[in-house]
Amino acid sequence: MVLPALKLAEKEIKTDYPAFIMGIVNVSGNSFWEGSNAVCRDTDMAVETALKMIEEGANIIDIGGETTKPGSQYVSAEEELERVIPVVKKLRKKTDIPVSIDTRKAVVMKAALEEGADILNDVSALEDDADMVKLAADWKIPVVLMHKRGIPSEMQKNTAYGNVVEEVAAYLAERAVYAWKAGVEADKIILDYGAGFGKDVQGNIELVKHGSEIAGKVLEKLNAEGADCKFLHVLAGLSRKSFIGQITGRETGERLYGTIAADLFAVQHGASIIRVHDVAAAKDSLAVYRSVV
Repeated sequence: MVLPALKLAEKEIKTDYPAFIMGIVNVSGNSFWEGSNAVCRDTDMAVETALKMIEEGANIIDIGGETTKPGSQYVSAEEELERVIPVVKKLRKKTDIPVSIDTRKAVVMKAALEEGADILNDVSALEDDADMVKLAADWKIPVVLMHKRGIPSEMQKNTAYGNVVEEVAAYLAERAVYAWKAGVEADKIILDYGAGFGKDVQGNIELVKHGSEIAGKVLEKLNAEGADCKFLHVLAGLSRKSFIGQITGRETGERLYGTIAADLFAVQHGASIIRVHDVAAAKDSLAVYRSVV
């Protein structure tokens, strides 16, 4: 199967690989992985990191200025703007690669859009800022809707579900319908089951195993409402996360091999975008996967 294009506001991007690669550029200074902090300590370093990821094969660069790792605290819009916008501005002068902004705040997203950003990656699935959905609809951009439970400082205190796949699918379906009814184009909705955000190890495994099923349930709900949508992209954000460490017994800096395995399994089960710290490794693994399936 040829992977459907990813539609942006004014163009679309395609890949010959089984999934798009989204490279993570975390400028919060408080990533859960020190390796990410080390290459993004200032604007110039963040831009160089992004350019290196592009050389290695990234299709999208995802820039975030507010960490949402378990136990973290939110930051002000002013601080997030100071971290993110200079990177977007400088990066846009050097490349036209699609830029995703990992934010919950409309004021941050609007400023980034004005500097040339292309995609909203909202961990709150448009819940935290009432102005976000209209902004996304007006700019006709793709929107990543992610499932999480509670706020980062509390979310790992409650990881029990009756049926994690059903509950996550139902939540994402509700948020997708909300976005579509507010004017976001249905085929620009991207689903993220939120690995590591209020889930235990087994819950994360179940979600990775059932990405296609989750997308199918959301698509069914959207079309029942009248959307007439044929395909929804699914984003898997698994890179170096704690559940991989719990499975392998490895610390964050040693989780690359586990990440590759998890990403490929996610792609096999419906993920069409993988969000990664290690772009070259991701591209090589997708190349091999493509040649054998």
